[in-house]
Amino acid sequence: MVSTKSQVATISIECNSDDKCSLASANGTRTSSLSSSDSVLNLSLGDPMMFEPFWKKMSDKYNVTIGGGDLMSYFSDGNNVCWFLEPELGAAIRRLHGVVGNAVTDDRYIVVGTGSSQLFQALLYAFTTPGGPEPVSVVSSAPYYSAYAEVVGFLRSELYKWEGDAYKFNKKGAYIEVVNSPNNPDGTLREAVVMNRTGNGNGKLIYDFAYYWPQFTAITGAADYDNMLFTISKCTGHAGSRIGWALVKDKDIAKKMTEYITISSIGVSKESQFRAAKIIEVVCNGSQKVGSVKSENFFEYGRKILSERWEKLRETIQNSEYLILSKYPQEHCLFSGKLAETLSAYAWLESKDDTKDCNEFLRGLKIVGKSGKICGAHQKFARVNLMCREEEFNQFIERLSATKGKGVINGNWSLKC
Repeated sequence: MVSTKSQVATISIECNSDDKCSLASANGTRTSSLSSSDSVLNLSLGDPMMFEPFWKKMSDKYNVTIGGGDLMSYFSDGNNVCWFLEPELGAAIRRLHGVVGNAVTDDRYIVVGTGSSQLFQALLYAFTTPGGPEPVSVVSSAPYYSAYAEVVGFLRSELYKWEGDAYKFNKKGAYIEVVNSPNNPDGTLREAVVMNRTGNGNGKLIYDFAYYWPQFTAITGAADYDNMLFTISKCTGHAGSRIGWALVKDKDIAKKMTEYITISSIGVSKESQFRAAKIIEVVCNGSQKVGSVKSENFFEYGRKILSERWEKLRETIQNSEYLILSKYPQEHCLFSGKLAETLSAYAWLESKDDTKDCNEFLRGLKIVGKSGKICGAHQKFARVNLMCREEEFNQFIERLSATKGKGVINGNWSLKC
């Protein structure tokens, strides 16, 4: 049996002046990050711990048991293009998208990866091999997920290079555009930009649908694109399992992606796949109200929490002299059958004064967010994770509220919120 009671490593987070955070771990018991009012509240990372209480309630009913002789081979299904995809996980993924209605799975190959980050890299490899005379440009419309730039630049590959904001890209020739919708960091709904703006039809598109789930946004239709990325991290909150999947229309692209993952990691953990399949079964059963054990609808649970958090945050900021909070439209959700507002996983905060640094304001309250600068935006923006634990969110609201009517001196800020 897989035990969940093993010792947890203490995680420390270090952020430099560019707001790039690194993780350092040491063996020990987890301690609260909010042990005192003087502690730094780090909300720069998208750790989805908001969902932890739901899964703790489910843990005694949906344990995963793996025998010592189980899952030992490299191979899962030698007849599948993605030979390391466990059949149970493939079936669960198709069922999940059918239940939610957020993506077409017919005539699609499923490629499983160690999170959608590995699949993003696999698609870059698939699109650019064999290499040409020049690296292929990779773009995404700003503000964009900061990891795109980091991943593209990490290996200094001769196959591709980061070119930044899709709205500013004017080169002729091949390019790759990443479309993240709902978008991280600002929660907006996105479409491809370069082709519509420049007429350049030489591009390949990657649709990153990490947040296209009912707890975050209205499901307005089944996405039907050639290359779509999803991750269990944001779908169910199980970031530690490191499972993502791609729905790929072209068999040759799926083969090349599988080749990349074979070379880089010789497949994907079967234990993680087995757990992910079981977790997805729980989500589907709860949504359809089926199964021997009736479980709560996970998506309704997540949406209720996010709705309450957004309401509290809007109440806190509505009278601020210095901060603006994003507003989102309502659309009819096919999953719930109701009008649904986008409830972004992040608060995209904006300073009313264009000369001020929003993240510096947060630092003055001992809150660490992610600066808009590393997302290709202005320093007047900052991203704050709203998927944190309840105690962390409450502390975030308390620290914002505590500045009301008081001056907070932080560099060249003199704040009264």
